[in-house]
Amino acid sequence: MKKFLSANEAVAHAAAQAGCVVASAYPGTPSTEILENIAKFKDTIKCEWAVNEKVAVETAIGASMAGARALTAMKHVGLNVAMDPLMTFTYVGPLGGFVLVSADDPGMHSSQNEQDNRNLAKFARALLLEPADSQEAYDMTVKAFELSEKFQVPVIIRLTTRTSHSSSMVELGDFKPAPHPLIPYVKNIQKNIPVPAFAPTQRLNAQKRTAAMEKMACTSKFNRVVKPSKGVKISAKAKGLGIVTSAVAYQYVKEIFPDCNILKLGWTNPLPKALVAKFAKSVKKLLVVEELDPFLEDQIKAMGIKVVEHKTELNMLELNADRLQNLRHEILKDVPRAKAISNFKSQISELPRRPPVLCSGCGHRGVFYVLHKLGVTVTGDIGCYTLGAFPPLNAMDSTICMGASIGNAAGMKKAGLKGRICAVLGDSTFFHSGMTGILSALYNGTPVTTIVLDNRITGMTGHQDNPGSGKTLDGNPAPVVEIDAIAKACGYKRVVTVSADDLAALEKTLAEAMDSNEPALVIAYAPCRIAAKLMKEGLCEVDETKCKACGACFKMGCPAMTRGKEIRKGFFQMKIDASLCAGCKQCSQVCKFGAIKRVR
Repeated sequence: MKKFLSANEAVAHAAAQAGCVVASAYPGTPSTEILENIAKFKDTIKCEWAVNEKVAVETAIGASMAGARALTAMKHVGLNVAMDPLMTFTYVGPLGGFVLVSADDPGMHSSQNEQDNRNLAKFARALLLEPADSQEAYDMTVKAFELSEKFQVPVIIRLTTRTSHSSSMVELGDFKPAPHPLIPYVKNIQKNIPVPAFAPTQRLNAQKRTAAMEKMACTSKFNRVVKPSKGVKISAKAKGLGIVTSAVAYQYVKEIFPDCNILKLGWTNPLPKALVAKFAKSVKKLLVVEELDPFLEDQIKAMGIKVVEHKTELNMLELNADRLQNLRHEILKDVPRAKAISNFKSQISELPRRPPVLCSGCGHRGVFYVLHKLGVTVTGDIGCYTLGAFPPLNAMDSTICMGASIGNAAGMKKAGLKGRICAVLGDSTFFHSGMTGILSALYNGTPVTTIVLDNRITGMTGHQDNPGSGKTLDGNPAPVVEIDAIAKACGYKRVVTVSADDLAALEKTLAEAMDSNEPALVIAYAPCRIAAKLMKEGLCEVDETKCKACGACFKMGCPAMTRGKEIRKGFFQMKIDASLCAGCKQCSQVCKFGAIKRVR
């Protein structure tokens, strides 16, 4: 049986085929589609969106300890949140197979950094598998559950944006999803409770386990030597050059160095050192090609193996064929430098810049417009509302990580920064990591105003449900958790809910909260128009006889606004694109001349 699948889809199918029983995750690009596709197998897999990655990992750990096969998935920065339970679980070890999918994002397409989580896998002493395509994503995930149970070790499958979102044919074999039988649970406190009396033995076991895994990695089918295909002309300068590579880098190496022997690694932690050493002896020169950090290269050098040094930068951003062609040009000088990079730069300079913007009618827009108007220092957070930092809104000062906005604002207050300060985060981010932030601010008496942009969905990653949306991942109804009730239960006295579309009420509410000199929580409520199917709630039009071309409306940055007639040099009337207007009426509230009216 064959299917055309992305690596994310392949992982989901593999989890079903391997008999995964429990799957828990927090959405994050490029990993989101893994759980969304696992949910299609809800008859055999109990799947859920957790409130954050730490809880997702803890849920999967619990299932594994009970003898069930379990999977958790997250983007690379999500693993930072989950490291606390993972680091200890590598001591304890799974009972049922435990698989963690970390989707890294080289190039930072939708992330605040491009950390290489291979380092975290080594740090945690986890077994690490790196698929190069969708077929390997499927095969490795199926095998990962088996390896996890064999060695009693968490297995990390490291995807990247390119593998997660690229599709290819996948041979599924005899595809029959069914839960794997539970491994009988037996109470064992010496295994499952890493107190000082037991932890040293667990630490020693982890070290022994690593040695056993390394031995098996040397013979694994995921690590193999790939020789040039028959008929490939071998460059005289390429003779004797061997390349060690892994993951998607292998695809580019195969394209640019087709005439070289390649040690293709898929099981990369622990590193199969004996296999690497044998390969190094079989070639005259050894080149290591990998995406992001020199994870393999540093370990190979530490083995005393000489590696070809080069100046071509490979340790940041995504790899591509042009970058590797330039590498080949540098070390072999048998191909020209790639011209596509410079050509591409010249091409994009001719194109109009189209930065991402908040959707038409988005409630976040009004909040940032008001905050900019009030001259507030705004500590932001992770979500689509991060776009509030950019022109024309220019209303955000910082973004660090999920939930950091509240602590950042508190720190600014304590440091003595003058003027109004507030923290801004979304409803999903509030449930993820914001609750601890508001509690800490309250406990320490820090007069921080926290604004929760409540659109009742996890918007940035594609409209996934959360505890405030009233639905679970599999579509079943769930209790709606009210943010104001949480804040009041924590002890907040000033908790206000205001419509994000009512700019006058927003301005009054936010100013009062920030001037109150007490911890305050403001919920700016406006359902996501896409998720709530409210994209065409109405239509606004401009009365040209009243429009003075003052430009105030353009400061909203709504994509439905375009330049109309120029009434004096450099000053244009605003025109509304009827196909994009959502009828939110935010622009009409900005216009001092009554030139914008909702017509339906």
